[in-house]
Amino acid sequence: MKIPSMLRSLTALTLQLNRRRIPPFASSITLLGPPRRPFSTALSESLELNEFMDYMENLKNYEKTGVPKGAGTDSDDGFDLGRMRRLLHNLGNPQSKFKAVHIAGTKGKGSTAAFLSSILRAEGYSVGCYTSPHIRTIRERITLGTTGASVSAKALSSHFHKIKEALDMAVKLEKGHLSQFEVLTAVAFSLFAEEKVHFAVIEAGLGGARDATNVISSSDLAASIITNIGEEHLAALGGSLESIAVAKSGIIKEGRPLVLGGPFLPHIEHIIRDKALCMCSPVISASDPGNRSVLKGFSRACETTRQLCDILLLIERDLQVCIELFDVQLRLLGSHQLQNAATATCAALCLRDQGWKLSDASIRAGLESAYLLGRSQFLTSKEVEMLGLPGATILLDGAHTKESAEALVNMIKMALPEASLVLVVAMANDKDHLGFARVLLSAGCLEAVCFTEIDIAGDRSRTTSSSLLKDSWIQACKEMGCDFLDCKTAKYELIEDQHTQSEGKMGCQSVLLAEGSLMASIRLGNEILVAKSGTRGIIVVTGSLHIVSAVLGSLEE
Repeated sequence: MKIPSMLRSLTALTLQLNRRRIPPFASSITLLGPPRRPFSTALSESLELNEFMDYMENLKNYEKTGVPKGAGTDSDDGFDLGRMRRLLHNLGNPQSKFKAVHIAGTKGKGSTAAFLSSILRAEGYSVGCYTSPHIRTIRERITLGTTGASVSAKALSSHFHKIKEALDMAVKLEKGHLSQFEVLTAVAFSLFAEEKVHFAVIEAGLGGARDATNVISSSDLAASIITNIGEEHLAALGGSLESIAVAKSGIIKEGRPLVLGGPFLPHIEHIIRDKALCMCSPVISASDPGNRSVLKGFSRACETTRQLCDILLLIERDLQVCIELFDVQLRLLGSHQLQNAATATCAALCLRDQGWKLSDASIRAGLESAYLLGRSQFLTSKEVEMLGLPGATILLDGAHTKESAEALVNMIKMALPEASLVLVVAMANDKDHLGFARVLLSAGCLEAVCFTEIDIAGDRSRTTSSSLLKDSWIQACKEMGCDFLDCKTAKYELIEDQHTQSEGKMGCQSVLLAEGSLMASIRLGNEILVAKSGTRGIIVVTGSLHIVSAVLGSLEE
């Protein structure tokens, strides 16, 4: 089918789709949980949590409004950890009733938490895991027990009512300054204490030094982990890579081991190691020269894609630990996920060095069972049929920084080197749109990039318009010498004229178009992919965990 006629035929469909209301969905990552529930069950859970959610809505939500400048730094502008400590004191200091592993880093925190929690559960430990943000429900941020299931609506509601009086006192004492994240962190810690978990794996929300999670004492900390250092949240964390490294190294505690993911720039690693040295903290690095983790290939069976890896760790500095795991089959894909798996394995070895029972078999089993929604996630054939695109291949990935875009590009090049690509992109307004575009354009010929808009944390205030996103990509194309066709929104029938005036034949020319509707963008991207390449190729939905959330949410309607 020729592109002009194809696009003309889609005009009516596009207008129809634009009239369809796509409901906002919260965003984030989640561990694999129970199968999707029928609507009646979801409604029941919504009613169960109604009072709790109303309570949370009356608190400050920095995920929706954006984080103030300098808020994550250890300075006068930083968040006040004092109010978090006072809140926990009102709750009986639950953070002192379990052993914690605290994770900070620019990227990879959620994946590392998923790997380590899964390893600990495979050994039979009861584990509390606290991560952020979430995709379908706020319950996903808190997992409990030996299964990794999200806290139930009933348990969360019951616990909220149990501690509500203490929460009310804290909110009144702090004169409205307590945030959603602070209160939810306190609720999670209180649940972990009540559940008597053996371990709590805790992901920092922002930075480290002034994050609400950074209230774990050295005596209660089993280990801290810093996955990597990148430029995300620059303003909130001091404006430089160096200030970000200082902020994240704030989770290091006196005499407690530090696990490094990496790789780090030499001077950034020096900052972190200097802090560890000052705190007399031994350091274990997943990027040490003696480590030989290798990604050997990809396989797809029963609609599950896995990557085959060897994880070989030999660490002789500070602590002496080693392990050899051959042919590990990871469900989390890409070389960056192999690095996260190696980091979690280093943390497990660190715990084993402290006397905790953790067998090689449990480490392998935990690594292989760990999974996160929205991280290099291929939709199943049933799911793409539910989107009205039978036979299409759709990849969801919440990449939203230059670093995560590089990881996505590398994964696609390794797993699907010959595939034709169409991107569907939506982003928050505080991200590096130009840098993100440059990285994805380096992936090679993109058949099309469809720009759309989604809610950020249930609100449009932080959303970047599709037209502004397209402008960033046009600038990146010009800088990089990439051939592109700027297709004007709602004038699809003119694409042939635009195309004739530009180059005369499409070749490797990327179609760039702004489309308000997410589902219309995906469907249109699929039509362009088929028309231009003659094959179905891959539709990659990316730019934010929120766009991933919206796609997954549409499957539950």
